Amino acid sequence: MHDDLKAAVRDDMARIRSELEALVKIPSVSAPGFDPAQVRRSAEFVADLLRDAGLDDVHLLELEGAHPAVYGEKRGPEGSPTVLLYAHHDVQPPGPSDQWEAPPFEPFEREGRLYGRGVADDKAGIAMHLASIRAFGEDLPVTVKVFIEGEEEIGSVNLEAFIDTYADMLASDAIVIGDAGNWREGTPTFTTSLRGLVDCTVTVRTIKYAVHSGQFGGLYPDAITALARTLAKLHNEDGSVAVPGLVADDADPLDSSEAEFASQAKPLPGVEMIGSGSLTSRIWRQASVAVLAIEAVPLAEAINQLVPEAKAKVSMRLAPGQDVAAAMNALVNHLEASAPWGAQVTVERGGSGEAFELDTSDPMFDAYRQGMVEGYGADAVEVGAGGSIPFVAAFNERYPGAPIFLVGVADPTSSFHGPNESLSLADMESAAVSQAIALRLLGS
Repeated sequence: MHDDLKAAVRDDMARIRSELEALVKIPSVSAPGFDPAQVRRSAEFVADLLRDAGLDDVHLLELEGAHPAVYGEKRGPEGSPTVLLYAHHDVQPPGPSDQWEAPPFEPFEREGRLYGRGVADDKAGIAMHLASIRAFGEDLPVTVKVFIEGEEEIGSVNLEAFIDTYADMLASDAIVIGDAGNWREGTPTFTTSLRGLVDCTVTVRTIKYAVHSGQFGGLYPDAITALARTLAKLHNEDGSVAVPGLVADDADPLDSSEAEFASQAKPLPGVEMIGSGSLTSRIWRQASVAVLAIEAVPLAEAINQLVPEAKAKVSMRLAPGQDVAAAMNALVNHLEASAPWGAQVTVERGGSGEAFELDTSDPMFDAYRQGMVEGYGADAVEVGAGGSIPFVAAFNERYPGAPIFLVGVADPTSSFHGPNESLSLADMESAAVSQAIALRLLGS
């Protein structure tokens, strides 16, 4: 079935790949300190791609102080549903160049995978949307609206403002967010839950000024040691989170294994897994805590003194069902109570994002499930995600009646946010076919 769509996408793959490579060559890093002109250049290029794909009313969406988003639409038959297709064109910083096998913005192929910064996260989502639209030629079975954000990698800081400003323009009957991924290569996947997030900066002080470590060491603690002991109390002996009162639940372990996770994360020899419960529970349905940065005296400036002040940024992922404000309070209270030897602790509350759980019982999901069976030749699985995507909640709050499909092309070996980011070109084709068939079924 749907052989015409499969053939159309197959015949389009050379163009799909060429456009994806051209996108990757634009270093559209949205983080502060990088050239914002490159993000605008990326937005303008995406707009050209949408026009070439036959979309109408294509233009940049602008807000003061924000990187531009891109919008376009194509009308389907009268009375057909409207589907919003979301992706983002900004990317993470490339990181250390010596960890890349080739320059990060010069894409290359090896063994059926395309490499380059942003190729999987999330310029593949743009390519998937374009391919699924072009598969129909001029006969789209639904009305399609395409919204390509330019700030996802900096936390979608202005997304709610974009939605508020352009609410009527973006209103749809269903929303496809092409910024997730598959359980593994070749396995079509719906992401159905996302962890939430809170973070903070903790500052520990022990003495008013730096003093000689020989004269006063052994009488008073230095701030770095006191900070280390404070941070150590974030975890229990087995590595599970020690912050009290947090939500935790079980998850379907699917066919996960320690060996597969180790092949993806690449822990150093001898490093043990932490936490308890099934592996999927630990990353989908339990809290986790990570120390993201420590600020103290740099090594090059170290002298024999007791350091008076040290800081750390702490991030805590939250299980679905967790109240964000309660979690932030629990983290702050735990840090304040964990300081040793009377050290002074102050905690500056940072950002937060709601956990989210998707309901896949809407009949529209049957269309996408069937599309995945046809596109991949395999049944779809439903998984949680250890990461946080706050804008999912934003879309759900603004358009509560529209089911949200959280799908994508990346897989656990894609190394998004890391060096040598990549995607499977075969999965790119399968994802585009799946979405095209889903659009046809949604319009029938």
